[in-house]
This record gives sequence, structure tokens and C-alpha cells, in this order.
Amino acid sequence: MATETEDIEVVAFRMVLHAGQAEEYRRRHDQIWPELTAGLLAAGALDYRIWLDPRTGHLFAVLTRRRDHDLDRLRTTEIMRRWWSLMSDIMATHPDQSPQEQALEPMFVLSAPPAR
Repeated sequence: MATETEDIEVVAFRMVLHAGQAEEYRRRHDQIWPELTAGLLAAGALDYRIWLDPRTGHLFAVLTRRRDHDLDRLRTTEIMRRWWSLMSDIMATHPDQSPQEQALEPMFVLSAPPAR
């Protein structure tokens, strides 16, 4: 479910990291490919943050994107398929190596009013 404000929407989802893979996950993301970053931004990602619950291995992601985003198309590209392949050994994935994602439902939002 998305929270919408004007031209943007915010979505959150959960993924699962395999036990003992937190440092490797961080390392790989610290070295994210510039062409993947460019693809995410071009497709409409405005802000993408991922946190880890170290007790459970659950990754909590919040993605702010343009409402007219093209991220679904990005999922079909070769660069995204390569990234998924790279990450598939350290996290729960589907047979096509895409991450298993569980959408999260917004329960509370507090936002500062726009500056005047």
C-alpha cells in the first residue's frame, strides 16, 4: 500500500536476509553499481532506504518514488537481473532470483507541513 503526497508516493516492504549475511549485504550495497543507481533514479526512485532487524534478519525498505514511476519496467532489465543474481545467495528470493518482498501497510504518518 502506498502513502501519496502530490507527485510522490512512499511504499514500504520487508525482505529476508539469510543468517550471518548482514555484513555481506552491507558490503554489496556499499559497492552498488553506478548503472543500477542511475537506472533506479531514472525510473523514478527519489529516496530508497533499507534497515535490518539483526534479531530476525528482516530487511525493512522504504521507497519514495514519483507517482508516474517506471520501476516495474526496471525489474525486466538486464542490470536488475544481474543484481538479483548477485544477491540471491544471501537473501530469500523467488525462482527468478527476484527478492521475496512482503508489502507493508501504512499505519501512521507524521509529516511536517510544507514550508511557505
